[in-house]
Formats: sequence, structure tokens, C-alpha cells
Amino acid sequence: MKAGDIRDMSDTELLEHVQTARRDLFGLKFQHATGELDNTASLKKAKREIARALTVASERGIEING
Repeated sequence: MKAGDIRDMSDTELLEHVQTARRDLFGLKFQHATGELDNTASLKKAKREIARALTVASERGIEING
């Protein structure tokens, strides 16, 4: 998802997106640790997705804990 798409989200959608992206990253890390992950580039993409969402949240003044 692009930063422009993330900026178009409402605050609640943004919070849900961050939570979902973090769950996805956890799953990818778990797959990587167990050797089931074939495409390790997806880890980098997931981290960037979270970073984009957190950047937009900080621009709006939303504090996301976790």
C-alpha cells in the first residue's frame, strides 16, 4: 500500500491497519524462524508498511503504543 492510500484512511482505519500489519509481520517472523518462509523480501515489505503507517500517524498526532 502506498503512503497516499494510507493518508486517505481515517484515524480508526489507520489504527486497525497498523495492528493488522504488526500481526502479519509477527506471522512472517515466525515462518522465517521455522524455515517455512520462501520469500524473505516480504519481511522487508512488511516492516516498511508499518513504518509508513506509523509515519502518517505521527504526522496526525496519533500516538500508537505497542
